[in-house]
Amino acid sequence: MIDLLDRLLNGGAVLTGDIVLSIADVDLVHINLRAVIRSIAPDSPAPW
Repeated sequence: MIDLLDRLLNGGAVLTGDIVLSIADVDLVHINLRAVIRSIAPDSPAPW
């Protein structure tokens, strides 16, 4: 498990998902979610 997490953080990952809230088959709210997971080393520059 730790080896898998180490490989994931070295390469990075993007998580995406959709959430739809609806009542009586009528979509009221549609939310797109995106998250980037990546490790940051002390010698790498800040992204901002």
